[in-house]
Amino acid sequence: MKIIESIKNVWKIEELRNRIIVTLSLLLVYRFGAQVVLPGIDAAQLGGLAEKTDSGLLGLLNAFTGGAFANASVFALGIMPYISASIVVQLMGIAIPYLQKLQKEGASGQKKINQITRWLTIAICLLQAPGYLASLPALGIPSTAFLLGTGPLFYFSSVTILVTGCIFAMWLGEKITDKGIGNGISLLIMVGIIATLPQAFLQNSATRLEGGGNGGLMMVLIELVIWFVIILASIMLVMGVRKIAVQYARRTASGGYEKSAMAGSRQYIPLKLNASGVMPIIFAQAIMFVPSLIGGSSFLKETAFGTWLQTNYSDIFGLVYNITFALLIIVFTYFYTAITVPTNKMADDLKRSGGFIPGIRPGSETSEFLDKIMSQITLPGSIFLALIAVFPAVIVKLMGVQQGWALFFGGTSLLIMVGVAIDTMQQINSYLLNRHYDGLMKTGKNRKAVA
Repeated sequence: MKIIESIKNVWKIEELRNRIIVTLSLLLVYRFGAQVVLPGIDAAQLGGLAEKTDSGLLGLLNAFTGGAFANASVFALGIMPYISASIVVQLMGIAIPYLQKLQKEGASGQKKINQITRWLTIAICLLQAPGYLASLPALGIPSTAFLLGTGPLFYFSSVTILVTGCIFAMWLGEKITDKGIGNGISLLIMVGIIATLPQAFLQNSATRLEGGGNGGLMMVLIELVIWFVIILASIMLVMGVRKIAVQYARRTASGGYEKSAMAGSRQYIPLKLNASGVMPIIFAQAIMFVPSLIGGSSFLKETAFGTWLQTNYSDIFGLVYNITFALLIIVFTYFYTAITVPTNKMADDLKRSGGFIPGIRPGSETSEFLDKIMSQITLPGSIFLALIAVFPAVIVKLMGVQQGWALFFGGTSLLIMVGVAIDTMQQINSYLLNRHYDGLMKTGKNRKAVA
């Protein structure tokens, strides 16, 4: 079979084989750390915390950390503080001239931006770690579970460990990117999400099969079919592009120019249907925490409006929550696409390379044309993204799927898994194409691996 032959080819390439081994080893270290409970906490008394984080917003957060949040682990903060810091730095780059200057300096500027992101990650950890520790009793951990009490010594040591755990996870991700295969930070998130998938599926299946109730085996099979369909839809969203035809002017022997396609170059500009990836969902998810916090504030806690906010925005599977969530995703998709797709720069680069879009003048008209196309394809892309994001709520209400398993039917979890898997496979594929005459074609002959 072709897939078996492809796996054999992957293993024949020494550099690729070593990178895969490094990646798997570092991911194993991360998963091991997710099971190590903070010193001073009795691991046998964490059942209440696991129940509290089984669904809802806490369930989503626990999924991103691969269960480390519910384990009160040294990696309980996961890699999310680093993601938050990266988003903040990226947004600050729009308004702060110093960061804009660094972005234009190439590798040296990116190195400084990475350093700023790391320091901001530590600052975010120092804010989140005490909050996490203070919330543990309210999340179901009894006072007897704190073997050394909850005094200053416990807080100091635990905050230090949690911050160190996040920095170590960040280091693991960077090492995977440098020495392994794929984007390390994204792989850590994906592995954490996948780690909770088997348990969520088995719990939901056990409920379905128990006594033949709730639809039994047939409902389990239907759910799996729907899940695979949603995965295929997510792949289409991630891979979908609008190709804009491009022609190039090539200098002739006489010194003039002729209209011709430049040999060996791509003859179109690929504009992605979903250029913003999962970032609109992450932004929207962060905003969705705010209404319930406002409703629980001292000013509104006892009012009818405060109660309404807490009731409707604490239920991630509720109607009001998901309508607001979908609208925010559409807005943030336009916003993030606008700041990450530099149509002006694309038009300038095209002009400098002697390229042009047939029927469109180079320069400002090309930029306006690309802007118009991006606006047209972003609308269906944002609606499609919003539908996938809210589909877990649909599956819970219509089919009675357990909330933990429903999170894998769409939203950030599924899109991250699909996006990271595609990115990693593309990197592996590029290695294969470089070492095989015909890439993954059956007729391809192995090239001699370059040491």
